[in-house]
Amino acid sequence: MSELTRIPAPDGVAAAAQYTHVVLGTGRFVAVSGQLPLDAHGGLVGEGDPEAQARQVFENLRRCLAAAGASFDDVVKLTYFVTDMAHLPAIRAARAAHIPDDRLPASSAVQVAALVRPEFLMEIEAFAVVAE
Repeated sequence: MSELTRIPAPDGVAAAAQYTHVVLGTGRFVAVSGQLPLDAHGGLVGEGDPEAQARQVFENLRRCLAAAGASFDDVVKLTYFVTDMAHLPAIRAARAAHIPDDRLPASSAVQVAALVRPEFLMEIEAFAVVAE
């Protein structure tokens, strides 16, 4: 695990409630492509269910990070692509199962008109820094 420094509210910037404004780290950079709510066989998990989709996406992120020798402790940035901002509470709940509030990464949430398949409600990508 890389030693990360979090700056939740830089001078002159309003404090964030659900993310950290700045995360600094040194080490090996890991980029995880946007993960979708698919199981190991490519089947959709949770059709129409943002909670089930969020849980699956975070499980996929966990597995991808592990393949790179990383964990959620190493994540410095998450980007959420959602078809409806109303899905953010489900995403936050799934995130809370993996990342405690005192280690929140930098984050961005973007509402999109559509994802690669219409049944996908979200796609989430991660960036991590792992100690060398």
